[in-house]
Amino acid sequence: MSWFNEKTPAVAGAFAELRNAVYKEGALDLRTKELISVAASVLMRCERCTEIHAERAKKQGATDEQIAEAVACAMFVAAGSQLSWSEVYERIIEK
Repeated sequence: MSWFNEKTPAVAGAFAELRNAVYKEGALDLRTKELISVAASVLMRCERCTEIHAERAKKQGATDEQIAEAVACAMFVAAGSQLSWSEVYERIIEK
């Protein structure tokens, strides 16, 4: 048992319940959920999360190309998110 689980068993248990609720077959299949999780992990800059979800995506049948495209989608969203900041940058520079 990890240190966190030992010190906060209720929180660790709730996290495990959330994971189990999210990662089950539903409107989205598990491969799709894992590919979404790869992209989210990239955006959160969580190296370990990206590794875990890429491995799980492969176990669900995802190809390296699908994982790469999920990463590319995340990269696009990250880059595009900066466009709305251009007005902020302009205000800062004009001061």
